[in-house]
Amino acid sequence: QVQLVESGGGLVQAGGSLRLSCAASARTFVPYVMGWFRQAPGKEREFVAAISQYGRTRNYADSVKDRFTISRDGGTVFLQIHSLKPEDTAVYYCAASSMVVVSTSALQYDYWAQGTQVTVSS
Repeated sequence: QVQLVESGGGLVQAGGSLRLSCAASARTFVPYVMGWFRQAPGKEREFVAAISQYGRTRNYADSVKDRFTISRDGGTVFLQIHSLKPEDTAVYYCAASSMVVVSTSALQYDYWAQGTQVTVSS
């Protein structure tokens, strides 16, 4: 059983920065693709960013590509967020996939973390 453990969420003022981390617990499992999704109150879960196994391919949602950076170190993935906006407020979920393709669809991800709250105050 693979568990994903997140850290790094919190309350930040608009314009601030945060770094989210997510580590896969099983040492024998290194996910091919790891990604981040978020869900704001009253909205559907949406894709944020994803990265391939060795970091050669990175995919971002258009709404975040200039402010968010995804990176990874083996089974740990990071999301560096700059210039936070109130509309970034959401629960952020880390996800891992056993597939090779970097997908923006939540359906392609096999494992999910519990979610971490990011709140941006104006």
